Amino acid sequence: MSVAALPRSPLPEDKAQLLSRLTDGLDPGALWWLSGYAAGLARGGVSGTDAGAVSSAQAAAEAQDAARLTILYGSQTGNARRVAENLARRAEAAGLDVRLARADAYPLRELAKERLLYVVISTQGDGDPPDDARGFVEFLAGRRAPRLEALSFAVLGLGDSSYPQFCATGRRLDARLAELGARRLFGFGEADLDVDATAVPWMQRALAHARERLKPPLPPAKVTLLRPRVDAAAWSAARPFTAGVLVNQRITADDSAKDVRHLELDLAGSGLDYEPGDALGVLPRNPSPLVEAVLETLWLDGDAEIAHAGETHTLREWLTTKRELTRLARPFVAALAARCGDGALRALLQPGQSEALRQLLETSQPVDLLQRYPAEWSGEALVAALRPLAPRLYSIASSRAAVGDEAHLTVAHVEYATDTGVRWGAASHWLATRAEGETVEVYLERNERFRLPADPDRDIIMVGPGTGVAPFRAFVQQRRESGARGRNWLFFGNPHFRSDFLYQLEWQAALKDGSLARLDVAFSRDFAGSPHMDVRGVAQDARKKTYVQQRLRESGRELFGWLENGAYLYVCGATAMARRVEDTLRDVIVEHGGRSIEAAGEYIAKLRDEHRYARDVY
Repeated sequence: MSVAALPRSPLPEDKAQLLSRLTDGLDPGALWWLSGYAAGLARGGVSGTDAGAVSSAQAAAEAQDAARLTILYGSQTGNARRVAENLARRAEAAGLDVRLARADAYPLRELAKERLLYVVISTQGDGDPPDDARGFVEFLAGRRAPRLEALSFAVLGLGDSSYPQFCATGRRLDARLAELGARRLFGFGEADLDVDATAVPWMQRALAHARERLKPPLPPAKVTLLRPRVDAAAWSAARPFTAGVLVNQRITADDSAKDVRHLELDLAGSGLDYEPGDALGVLPRNPSPLVEAVLETLWLDGDAEIAHAGETHTLREWLTTKRELTRLARPFVAALAARCGDGALRALLQPGQSEALRQLLETSQPVDLLQRYPAEWSGEALVAALRPLAPRLYSIASSRAAVGDEAHLTVAHVEYATDTGVRWGAASHWLATRAEGETVEVYLERNERFRLPADPDRDIIMVGPGTGVAPFRAFVQQRRESGARGRNWLFFGNPHFRSDFLYQLEWQAALKDGSLARLDVAFSRDFAGSPHMDVRGVAQDARKKTYVQQRLRESGRELFGWLENGAYLYVCGATAMARRVEDTLRDVIVEHGGRSIEAAGEYIAKLRDEHRYARDVY
């Protein structure tokens, strides 16, 4: 109802002026409260502190909850966050009262009061939730989850169809909300790496339902954030910054099985003000020999002009810069099976074959299947069947306080031989082969979940085997430059001490100058011959493989003591490693904290809720 349509005010002119001054500038929440307060006065003539007025204010608050859209997101690499923020902006522009929250910042006690909820959540690894949504997912799956008969909801899942558990977290949340009695507004959305293809129509549908349900008042409401909004960077995957390569240095020995590179990129003029824990997005290009192998296998002309989704490029350009050639996905397997008619390939797509399909996706690239299962392809059909080439994220291995307008990366070059040719990782090969003076296209991906403690006196424990050590190089640099007094303890692991000890000289210098209080190492393949001494002067067992979780277990008493005294724990690296580290952490808490298994799990959850346990896993 407009102001003009209201009946004539019964208030005397002086009271009307007072009312106008009182309500001037109040937000919708305050106006709702005031309306409840006035209603309480009308019903009982109560004083301003009377319980009836408080009850009316509570009723008004409940009415506000019913008139609000809440958008929750869980994001590992930033895609789900961007979609949720986009949806919130559109809802705000439509005049809706919107609350946007990262899942770990959302007060779980308020879930029972929600009336309209949209969830945008990614899936990582083997069907795991993103780290910032683990607590929310566990709460919803547990016995404490409330009945939600008054809630209407919709869920958008983001994932990577090269993994068998594609969008599994979102699918489980969608099913669980319905199981708790909530009403599903429309079907679960599944977004692959080409996020916008699914996210844009899903958002349009979500907005239409929200407008119909909430019937927004005028003027438009404001978005309420449960976390500080991070201003969008000037550079993005759609508009990357061109960074010059200053250094490209191999930091493993020539005889190592691993080719790990340390790259230093020039960000001068970009304005990219990153923090320790952030990542750099890299726009890769597929290796030319791989592109030519696909063209030769299918007898296709690389110079042919191919139009797809509103863009026209040569087929060679599509395959070099626009389409995934190093990651195999289920939709491509399905498209190939339909073309070649092979029964065994089709069988892999059937229920109950998830493990066999997983093995295929993890060990093969599209060219391998194209060579193994001959079929007729046109350039148009190939471009349509392959997924878009996605940017790759690399944890930044430097602190701006130490290196200025540079960003350092630690990159494991993926390169291996097969019966039919050499295979590479798209981004790692692109970066490893860039000479000094050449350029790469990059953008900043902030990681708000992986931050140093605000209190510089807090101790930190870092677990980073292999290239997972990258962000901890940034952490140590930052703490040294800022004069932080908290102690730093690093756990590092790799196959061999002599050939694979990444940044060895830097860590030893940090031990000497006090930037590292302690360094524990585990070299898993140094088990032949006599024991050697680790950096603490402790003999390593030469008869068995040793991993970082063994070192954590051996130092369990000290580890638990640090945590009890307020230390922060960080883990970076492969998902499987991080899972084993968490299992070990649980055992340490049981043994040295005297907890039960269940209580140890609650201890870890509390660390996570307090943002004292953070993971950056891939």
